[in-house]
Amino acid sequence: MPPRSRQHAKSKRESTREMKISSVESTNEKINTDSKVSLPWTPSVYTAIKILLSARLCAAVWSNISDCDEVYNYWEPMHFLLHGKGFQTWEYSPLYAIRSYAYLWIHAVPCYIYGTLLQSNKILVFYYLRCLFAFCCALCELYFYRAVCRHFGPNIGRLMLTFLTLSSGMFISSTAFLPSSFSMYLSSIALAAWFIQKYEIAVFATAVSTLVGWPFAVILGLPIAYDMIILKKKLLHFIKWSFISLFLIIIPLVLVDSRHFGKLVFAPLNIVLYNVFTSHGPDLYGTEPCSFYFLNGFLNFNIVFLAALIAIPAMLLLRALEGTPKKISKSPPFYLCLAPMYLWMVVFFPLAHKKSW
Repeated sequence: MPPRSRQHAKSKRESTREMKISSVESTNEKINTDSKVSLPWTPSVYTAIKILLSARLCAAVWSNISDCDEVYNYWEPMHFLLHGKGFQTWEYSPLYAIRSYAYLWIHAVPCYIYGTLLQSNKILVFYYLRCLFAFCCALCELYFYRAVCRHFGPNIGRLMLTFLTLSSGMFISSTAFLPSSFSMYLSSIALAAWFIQKYEIAVFATAVSTLVGWPFAVILGLPIAYDMIILKKKLLHFIKWSFISLFLIIIPLVLVDSRHFGKLVFAPLNIVLYNVFTSHGPDLYGTEPCSFYFLNGFLNFNIVFLAALIAIPAMLLLRALEGTPKKISKSPPFYLCLAPMYLWMVVFFPLAHKKSW
């Protein structure tokens, strides 16, 4: 074959090969495009953190202090730790010792660093701490959002992100200097870790929320314990991480509080004993009617709260109509994931809620 003919045949083969490769790439692109189109849209991690952080920073700057406890039981004693002067409430009296100085120091240390290195103006330190609250809350919510998208699907995750961002209750509580807000951060982490089978993080976050924040938040950890012990048969794993968490938390907690109170003190136990086993507990200064909880839930989340109330009945009805799916999943069942809210209602709604003046 002449050289020119061989060159022409070679060029023709290469052209045919390029056409086949182009055809395969085109087919792959079409498949990828079709799969992307079929997936429901949901905000990316970067979009979600920008949305959440924007809302929480607005709360840090513009939300007022709506609870007297925040002023006199947290801002005031932290002012004492930082500047050596401040009023003392009866909760910090060694006679009762139901508030923890360890919780205060977690917040006082970054304020001290900021005031020493950057700006000692008390107003700026105040807003610095609130912005720090906003940042921490947004990160916890982001972790929760990712876990919800992974376990429940992107549609549920997208709705949850919208509800969290627009909730007036989250606007108020996200930057509040209160143990209940601290427990809210940690409970979000615990539940999110539970959804994605990060049991070590779930147990540790629940322990921090309960011991450092608000002791009654332990109720939210009961479904996690049930899932690990009864459903997943991870009793030894649960016991192991419970002891590790208690060891890492209780020792520094007791040391810090005992130093400030001048005697051996375990503040979480004291607050439970005072509120549950005494005649002058949370109802000492008057109580709200039982309807307070429902009105407060509706005020904070509007129709979302009403939808949450019927979540499990609606899910059971749907399962009855469609039939129970026969698939084995390592993730916790949906009914158990909804259990924390119902447990909270069963335990706290019948109790009298103290009036806030």
